[in-house]
Amino acid sequence: MRARDAAGLLLDAKGTVFKLKAAAVLSVVMVFCLLLLGLVAAMGGDASAVGCGDRGRPGVDPRDDEGGGGAQRPGDGMRQAQLANAEIIDTVAKEGGLSGRATLIALMTALQESTLLNLDHGDRDSVGLFQQRPVAGWGTKEQIMQPRYAAKMFFWGGDDGDPPGLTDIRGWESMKYGAAAQAVQRSAYPDLYDQHEDYARKLAGEAKIDLNRRGTNASPPGGGASDKPRDKGCGDDGGKPGEPGQPFHDGAAGWPPEVKNPRSTKEAIAAAREEARSGPKKWYQMCLAFTAVAYGWNSSGVHYAIDHYREMPTSMKHDKDRTPPPGALMYWDTGQRAGHVAVYLGDGQIASNDIRRPGYIDVVPATEIESKWGATYLGWAPPYFPKGG
Repeated sequence: MRARDAAGLLLDAKGTVFKLKAAAVLSVVMVFCLLLLGLVAAMGGDASAVGCGDRGRPGVDPRDDEGGGGAQRPGDGMRQAQLANAEIIDTVAKEGGLSGRATLIALMTALQESTLLNLDHGDRDSVGLFQQRPVAGWGTKEQIMQPRYAAKMFFWGGDDGDPPGLTDIRGWESMKYGAAAQAVQRSAYPDLYDQHEDYARKLAGEAKIDLNRRGTNASPPGGGASDKPRDKGCGDDGGKPGEPGQPFHDGAAGWPPEVKNPRSTKEAIAAAREEARSGPKKWYQMCLAFTAVAYGWNSSGVHYAIDHYREMPTSMKHDKDRTPPPGALMYWDTGQRAGHVAVYLGDGQIASNDIRRPGYIDVVPATEIESKWGATYLGWAPPYFPKGG
């Protein structure tokens, strides 16, 4: 062998060894990157109602199969399981006074999310008919796996509107079905709900569900979504929520003994009316401060109206109830951080800042906060200022 050829072979061999080493190093780096990405994906779960994962895509299609219960699987008995779940969803809607339209939206949603089966698995921690996530506040896994509970949460959401249910979505009654479903689910696949309308109607027909039924009110059956009865208090007269834009009516008066203010309810209402009649321009974006001053405090001790409501004792909060007693504080979610609060004067009227004249107090119908600002009514509570000073 010539020296030149031998040298060439030696160089080729060295090059091959170098390439093999480089390939090995590259493989290790790629495996490490994949493991790192997997760790990030596992830890980076979104805490929103649905996150950004592949919710509602279990990879099965509706079929004319039969039966099943509890944690269900596609296969034998699937059609009967779907019918049974559809009946549960509709029963919850009817018990809460919701329309057949609400049932249809829920059926279309569950068909997309779980093929209307009570799945004990899903994307990340999603489970149940609507693939609700415990980490996002929908309840424990055990609760969500109860179809009645899951349906209540879909329709009415959490106690403070977080996460929001269908009835928390302003204008859901006039939205397109798929848009209303998406407003609750916030899915990464917003356009997939509408494809299930025909099949949902077919199932409803088989289950003898009246999708043309009119709604009567929007109160969760049997109390809140957690199946716990609402605590009585504040002179609760059992009033039921109405639809957005409906008038407010006076409820029974009287506050719990913890409610103690420098001014009486009668005095606070008179002070609020007087401020509306002759008060100066000093209340711009100061709704909570105004309610505290009306009751004789210098300050409420809380920065935002919406926080004041959320920090209120559960027994004092009357979510979405449209029968507040005169003197009650009424709260709205305006889509902004602060929210809004006003003093209820009776006969459907409130004393509110900024609604007619920025910075001034005016006496207006309580419905104007919804109709003019597009706000969502949260509920009422007694004039309780535990941090007032």
